[in-house]
Amino acid sequence: MKNSVREELSEYITERVEEIQRYDGREMEDLHFHLFNEDYYIIGYYQASQWLKTHNIGEFEAIQICQEYEKDHFGETRIYDNAEKTVNMLAYIWGEELLSDMNLL
Repeated sequence: MKNSVREELSEYITERVEEIQRYDGREMEDLHFHLFNEDYYIIGYYQASQWLKTHNIGEFEAIQICQEYEKDHFGETRIYDNAEKTVNMLAYIWGEELLSDMNLL
């Protein structure tokens, strides 16, 4: 994971954790689901494409990361045919990694 992505997602996690604790009263054990699966991290094909460019991540590199993760965890993979789906899966994968690093999982 690139440092720029790590910094951005870490900031997002910190802000959302504070928000969840303050307002939602949700269980922290479901934190990964609430942060990265309940809603999209990036909405829109153009915005997702720009996110990849901002973080200097090639589209095929991103797709490969997503497919390898799915093969390792689920034994199969889906088709990543747009930047929005790809970026949100990257956020899901790297969000899980960061939550673990931050001892929030």
